Amino acid sequence: MTDAILVINAGSSSLKFAGYAANGGREPVLLAAGKAEAIRTAPRFVVKDKDGATVTEDHWRDGTELSHSDCLAHLLDWMATNAADVRIQAVGHRIAHGGADFRQAVRIEDDVMRRLEALIPLAPLHQPHNLAPVQALADRLGDVPQVACFDTSFHADKPEVAAMFALPREMTERGVRRYGFHGLSYEYISRELPRYAPEASKVVVAHLGSGASMCAIRDGRSVDSTMGFTAVDGLPMGTRTGALDPGVVLYCLQELGMDAAAIEDLLYRRSGLLGVSGISNDMRRLLDSDDPHAAQAVDLFVYHVARNVGALAVAMGGLDALVFTAGIGENAAPVRAAVAEWVAWLGLAFDADANAAGGPRISTDGSRVSAWVIPTDEERMIARHTARVLGLDGGAR
Repeated sequence: MTDAILVINAGSSSLKFAGYAANGGREPVLLAAGKAEAIRTAPRFVVKDKDGATVTEDHWRDGTELSHSDCLAHLLDWMATNAADVRIQAVGHRIAHGGADFRQAVRIEDDVMRRLEALIPLAPLHQPHNLAPVQALADRLGDVPQVACFDTSFHADKPEVAAMFALPREMTERGVRRYGFHGLSYEYISRELPRYAPEASKVVVAHLGSGASMCAIRDGRSVDSTMGFTAVDGLPMGTRTGALDPGVVLYCLQELGMDAAAIEDLLYRRSGLLGVSGISNDMRRLLDSDDPHAAQAVDLFVYHVARNVGALAVAMGGLDALVFTAGIGENAAPVRAAVAEWVAWLGLAFDADANAAGGPRISTDGSRVSAWVIPTDEERMIARHTARVLGLDGGAR
């Protein structure tokens, strides 16, 4: 019987999962991974083995609406039939927002769950879906311990000047501050980068996907990031605005008569690449389109990524390396090329052939600033944190 850590990474319409053997205190070993996607439209369930080969693929007809609990039940039923020799020893969850209190991964108890539910207004697109599987698995697995791993934790110790808004002090003391997100991804990249560029001290990592952000990392620690109080800040994203003049929100309230629900829908679901292009929130579709609005959406995205490379370099006092990761960052070579062209003045000499091949290095050997494509692995970071919190790592650090 293999004791395993089950990792759950739940999004609004998808649920990624992975199983790891705790491996006696050494690095967790991947057993299998997969995802349930298009949960509300045309659900699809895929499981791949440790080598990436598909072992199961289930489809439901268009219009089938499954809940995250339904998908979890399907996963556990699949495991009971196809992985009967695997016993779930613990479950680790990605939780978007840990607020001011949760600065590292923590075992989920009733009080912790209540405090995390209170943070839903700070991450309305993510937090409810992150938390729903916790209760569903408690109902199904009983006393199996569950651990919350936070996207905000990596940024918890960044400089105070990078965390504050210019608001009255009493609001800052109530927790209205710039938290930063995608921390599990940034933590993974910061640990992987020394294998590629051991000399790099000042690094900008661009986590570019449907949700997108960037982070300045100096000597493995977060210095600043583009996301702030919520995950709608910073870069334009698939359907989110990114940074927006607060006066636009006042205009929506006062002149357009929009209420809070309508504004939330605008900021989180109708803007970004989708809003600008009028076509799609999928970068692949936009790059393939000959519609000028699609090109404009791509250009806007690239511009903000490039502009923030400069801003984050300032926060560190220089730049040694630029890393692209996540769905767009790892797969959209034209986006990487366009960003590299914008930031060439920083000393990045771009290698077009290496970029077209997917890297990992996409700068020339003599480039003063190196550039890389490094796949992220949030699920592995969750497994590591879960093992540490529950003492399954043998005290390894």
